[in-house]
Amino acid sequence: MKLSVIIPAYNEKETIETLLRLVRGVSVHGVRTKEIIVVDDGSTDGTREILERIEGIRIILHDKNQGKGGALKTGFQAANGDIVLIQDADLEYDPNEYPRLLSPIISGHADVVYGSRFIGRDPHRVLYIWHYLANKFLTMLSNIFTGLNLSDMETCYKAFRKEVVDSFKDTLESKKFGIEPELTAKIAHGGTVLSGGYRRRWRIYEVGISYYGRTYEEGKKINWKDGFAAIWHIIKFNLLS
Repeated sequence: MKLSVIIPAYNEKETIETLLRLVRGVSVHGVRTKEIIVVDDGSTDGTREILERIEGIRIILHDKNQGKGGALKTGFQAANGDIVLIQDADLEYDPNEYPRLLSPIISGHADVVYGSRFIGRDPHRVLYIWHYLANKFLTMLSNIFTGLNLSDMETCYKAFRKEVVDSFKDTLESKKFGIEPELTAKIAHGGTVLSGGYRRRWRIYEVGISYYGRTYEEGKKINWKDGFAAIWHIIKFNLLS
């Protein structure tokens, strides 16, 4: 199997080099080759200059900042691995957990895997209560519309079989953090058509992951406006699309 790792990056000069070293170093049983696609989303802090001196990665440059959703759409279009995984550039998520995250897909049980920050016994940095409550509310609201029972819809760590990515990559609309509920809606309502016209829903799994969150002083970018926007995106992509 070939693994495509898509890394949207915007002004991450403090972490991008370390993150890429971790991604390049991790090995996953059953994965023979790995492509690392970094979509630099208009960085102005020196991230691009760091990327240009790192070998063994594919760099795609956005002239202007398009947001996480725009960067992911570019990455999905470029990826050609059998499995596609999203990795943020800020070191909040640990690439050493790829084997756990990808195991349900490699074993043939799952089409999609979400890495949940709210299940399992792994380390979780204690940060903002309002972020926690917002995440739980948005996940619950999304679940009501999708019929799923996810515990962490907003997680960065999402992995897909290439067939799943091909089903939505041309229709993505969200430019910013609305990409998370949009992806979830498309996955929940999508599937593959079998012989006879029967459609099998995508098989979705969750695994527990660790979470090394950062503060706003350390560079965290999502804010309360993105939370309110997510409510609209949940409604839009589940009912109006």
